[in-house]
Amino acid sequence: MRSLILLLLAACASGNQPMRVLVYNIHAGRDAKAVDNLERVAALIKAVDADLVLLQEVDRGTTRSGGVDQLAVLERLTGLRGTFGKSLDYQGGEYGVATLSRWPITAHKIVPLRVEPPQPRAGGAIEPRVALVVDTGRVRVLNTHLDASREEIYRLQEVAQVLDTIAKDRVTLAGGDFNAEPASAVQQRLAGAGLRDCGAAAGPTFPADKPVKRIDYLFLREGHCGVAKVLDSQASDHRPVLFTVQ
Repeated sequence: MRSLILLLLAACASGNQPMRVLVYNIHAGRDAKAVDNLERVAALIKAVDADLVLLQEVDRGTTRSGGVDQLAVLERLTGLRGTFGKSLDYQGGEYGVATLSRWPITAHKIVPLRVEPPQPRAGGAIEPRVALVVDTGRVRVLNTHLDASREEIYRLQEVAQVLDTIAKDRVTLAGGDFNAEPASAVQQRLAGAGLRDCGAAAGPTFPADKPVKRIDYLFLREGHCGVAKVLDSQASDHRPVLFTVQ
């Protein structure tokens, strides 16, 4: 009986350990000068000992990335488990977001973030956005990359669907590249829904060389925010942000 009690106490203590969550737009594995840096991204993830990693702008098998499955490479180099949320087919492969986890991924789903009218980009292409919801058994986390237009018309539609997903799926953590600064209407919607901004004191994240905008976030629905730190790295065109949450 004493051994069983000790095991239960150890399990409870382990479940209450702070989590280290990294949010990182990896720019398809390249820095701002288009130099391939996927191995540097993996080295950074290992160096900070992240438990969860929310990645945006991830390629799988595209021409521009040399046909590389970037998620598979990051899984191999970091030892973490991963899953991918495709936004669109691109250059013979796929493009989207990905989540890495120290714990087994027990379930995941991709939520399309539809907007009206469809948003045209350079050359008339359409770039749909998604939210990737991952369940590790310990925590349910949402990862997304919202529209980058100057106007908020598309982001406001997308964030409404993000908030709906958080509520319906009882998501604990939500993060990613929101392409919206703290004073924006998008961020006001998130705060108004009761989500806590865990990086309010962390500082700007974009561009990586001389950041002036904070557009990369982690939000908490329940629990406690700890320390958030913008990391000094130029392996991408964004700087990564490391969060500690309880």
